[in-house]
Amino acid sequence: MFQDVKLAIAPIGWTNDDMPELGGEITFEQCVSEMALAGFSGSEVGNKYPRDTVVLKKALGLRGLEIASAWFSAFLTSKPFEETTQAFTRHRDFLHEMGAKVIVVSEQGNSIQGQMDTPLFEKKPVFAEEEWKLLVEGLHLLGDLAAEKGMKIVYHHHMGTGIQTSEEIDRLMTETDPARVSLLYDTGHLVFSGEEHLHVLQKHMDRIHHVHLKDVRIDVANKVREGKLSFLQAVKEGVFTVPGDGVIDFKPVFEELEKAGYKGWFVVEAEQDPAKANPLEYALKARDYIREQSGL
Repeated sequence: MFQDVKLAIAPIGWTNDDMPELGGEITFEQCVSEMALAGFSGSEVGNKYPRDTVVLKKALGLRGLEIASAWFSAFLTSKPFEETTQAFTRHRDFLHEMGAKVIVVSEQGNSIQGQMDTPLFEKKPVFAEEEWKLLVEGLHLLGDLAAEKGMKIVYHHHMGTGIQTSEEIDRLMTETDPARVSLLYDTGHLVFSGEEHLHVLQKHMDRIHHVHLKDVRIDVANKVREGKLSFLQAVKEGVFTVPGDGVIDFKPVFEELEKAGYKGWFVVEAEQDPAKANPLEYALKARDYIREQSGL
């Protein structure tokens, strides 16, 4: 049985940060109320969340919710370090005030994830040697800044970015200091990319300090490859869904994490069009499945 593991859900199933038209009419209050109603105890931060920590703490406290983490876009390979470190420090201080222990970081230099018409698999960025050097140095800087507040950075491998494949994750973990850079493990992005998600989990277990539970509709993933669709088009088509509704068997994922004594958050994250996938319905579906498969 898991000890010291808490269960959160991301607001991206209610309102999409990259495509605000998806769920544009859904309020922050509806989102967090439905998270609590579905049986979750935490959330990541979305665009509609108040940035005043007093206001946010009150809204979450009324519903018994905590902040698990929040996404941070780094531009270490494409902009001066100072731009990223200044923005990161503000982000870190906000999350620290909210009680979070980890900061989700993804390098967005050359990323195509936000480009509506750029084919995801054909145009995936590949870092040059100089970019790798900038990325590793920059992540060490961010890791040091996080440590000032007793926090960790967890690197989010992501479709359409320079760190997507198993090989890229391996290299990042080899070249970064484990004391300064940890890993976010995301089932959905690995399976969509065509990686062996359990292999990545087993190989890098000691670096994993945050987990995104995301399922994949494999027929849509295949259509994205064959039809040369973009990441945003893939999301609109419904490539991602909640655990228990796609192709991934999460039982072995939970078994590996439990065996390793994983501590921290599991975050259900499945960006979908809420007009097609009712957020509360899918949150409840995920909650029931996780209970059945993990005992949580």
